[in-house]
Amino acid sequence: MDKITVIGAGTMGNGIAHVFAMFGHQVNLVDISQNALDKAVATITKNLGRMVSKEKITAEQQQATLDNITTHTDLAKAAGDSHLIVEAATENVDLKLKIFKQMDELAPEGCILATNTSSISITKIAAVTGRPDKVIGMHFMNPVPVMKLVEVIRGYATSDETTEKIMDMSRNLKKVPVEVNDYPGFVANRILMPMINEAIITLFEGVAGVEEIDTVMKLGMAHPMGPLQLADFIGLDVCLSIMHVLHDGFGNPKYAPCPLLVNMVTAGKLGRKSGEGFYSYSHGTKDWIVADTFKK
Repeated sequence: MDKITVIGAGTMGNGIAHVFAMFGHQVNLVDISQNALDKAVATITKNLGRMVSKEKITAEQQQATLDNITTHTDLAKAAGDSHLIVEAATENVDLKLKIFKQMDELAPEGCILATNTSSISITKIAAVTGRPDKVIGMHFMNPVPVMKLVEVIRGYATSDETTEKIMDMSRNLKKVPVEVNDYPGFVANRILMPMINEAIITLFEGVAGVEEIDTVMKLGMAHPMGPLQLADFIGLDVCLSIMHVLHDGFGNPKYAPCPLLVNMVTAGKLGRKSGEGFYSYSHGTKDWIVADTFKK
């Protein structure tokens, strides 16, 4: 099996490491924080335990998956013999460019460099490396162990060979890869984020309340989660960042983020991860209520 390095031990990174390890790959999980790595392993262990309790995997498979994961705080040690490195750091362009420069310097010549970015240009990222033909987007959906889709994004110089390898590897993880080209927001967020932004505008203009908007979309459009609850789940700061990428990339005013979204992020109301967004999560994420700000 290929050796995989995953950079970033947050929600997406630990999910990506979980899936690769479960399918027999040796995974190096890298983060600058040992505490973050310890939390990631605890999360993976808990999620695998759920799968055992639901009889989706055996206890032996759980242990084998955990045995396939090694944690590192030193990228140089992790990257040296990797066949694929997947960057899953914060959605910040300067940080990603810095990481890709390091990845390019440390990784073996034939190693593919992938990013889990949900909106940032693959072509821009590839341009800071000496192997743009081997740079590709591998956008997993959250939660990674559950969601089937992988958006595979080709940069301007990404080769057919690199693309096919990542498409095949995604299928081997029992995912459904969809190949798309490198334009702002790709497909998923080019469609999703303006919908979420429009839901926020609908709230901002007083057309309806939080629960009403989400109920219309859940019952009327068969969405499993309303757009405002989904925004909280994604993180309002992430939603705002992606709207800025769309607005800057296309130069079209229809992608301008709603002032309410901007104000909420400025105020630190980021959704589930901060304890409050459009909903309040002070009683735990399974017992959410409409935040006081938006109660009628």
